[in-house]
Amino acid sequence: MDSEEVFRVIIIDDDAETRENIRKLLQFESDLEVVGAAKSGNEGIQVANESKPDVILMDINMPDMDGIEATELIRKDLPYVQIVILSVQNDPNYMRKAMLAGARDFLAKPPSVDELISAIRRAGQLAREERIKTQTVAKAQTSLQTSGTTTPALADGKVILVYSPKGGAGCTTVATNLAMLLQSEDSPVVLVDGNLQYGDVSVFLNEQSKNSIVDLTTRVELLDAEMIHGVLIHHSSSGVKILASPPKPEYSEGVTGEQFTKVIQYLQQLFTYVIIDTETSLNDITLAAMDACHVLILLVTQEIPAIKNARLFLDLADALGINRNRILMVMNRFDKKTGISPEKVSESFKHEVSGVLPLDDRVVTPSINRGVPFILGDKSRPISRSFYELTDSLRQILNGDGSKLIDNELVKIARK
Repeated sequence: MDSEEVFRVIIIDDDAETRENIRKLLQFESDLEVVGAAKSGNEGIQVANESKPDVILMDINMPDMDGIEATELIRKDLPYVQIVILSVQNDPNYMRKAMLAGARDFLAKPPSVDELISAIRRAGQLAREERIKTQTVAKAQTSLQTSGTTTPALADGKVILVYSPKGGAGCTTVATNLAMLLQSEDSPVVLVDGNLQYGDVSVFLNEQSKNSIVDLTTRVELLDAEMIHGVLIHHSSSGVKILASPPKPEYSEGVTGEQFTKVIQYLQQLFTYVIIDTETSLNDITLAAMDACHVLILLVTQEIPAIKNARLFLDLADALGINRNRILMVMNRFDKKTGISPEKVSESFKHEVSGVLPLDDRVVTPSINRGVPFILGDKSRPISRSFYELTDSLRQILNGDGSKLIDNELVKIARK
């Protein structure tokens, strides 16, 4: 078998019998090769640096340092190496810590033969892909340094944030359909899922990917166009690019607002419009998105709790130094039968409701379940026409002076 098809494995475990049993087990697999073993964390780090494996089978409990600490140290020097944790302690807390340290998988001892081999092969394939990415990045950086260019000389894209201080207001529906309308060959759009724990942008567009924003935030100092396009999902029906949220909530832990900002800033150099769908809580990621954006689409519905939260946010916006002229307040799921009208909300808030999206569950709900934005269908429906009007309002703001939404200094103070 070609050496390129063989996954190199090392075993780090303080129990000699365990190391030998795993070695004997793997010797019957033609695509797996044990290239080293170690009985402690420190020794394992040395062996890993010398043998450059694809996969490491790592015990948690060892005499000098635990497997989680060893995993973190190895991944710093060898970021493409994939580590599978083996432990008799099948504890969710250990699993969470292992994943945060950079482990790819977590298996309870003793794993079944099929379970272990499948985990190694999955990790090995990912390691091979990560190694190629790392080599590509290194070549690109060398090329950029030689040419004296650090980033592509493209226009500064406009950042549009879709936000609601009340869950269930329809942010993802609005973000995905707006992306479809703004996308064109001359003005490419990237749709960023800023809800890192429970984002649904990919689901709303019926797309899946093994890559996510975490693949970029962990490499913010090495970003280039090739890397970014390798992570983005291409929505074939529209041409919109998607930067997905992580596949599991725990993968998002450790992503900082600073990392998120750097990713958005690079995307601005590649796309005319960067649309960010965010979660409700004002965490570091949401604040970073507000800091980066040119327009904030504030969604409100006719329920009293949603109106109360929108009022609270506008009060907070004033304290943060947010430019209200760049807050586009939109009433979503408007029902004429409900007594709370856009005019009454505008008067009460002293902030105009600039867009009204009618309630149409017969169109919206099936489109979400199919993963096909309704704007790609019948454009004569009232809800589709209302999105065209919203897009016109959005363009009017963006075609103004181009100023940012937030006074950056006030945001920094607020974060402290």
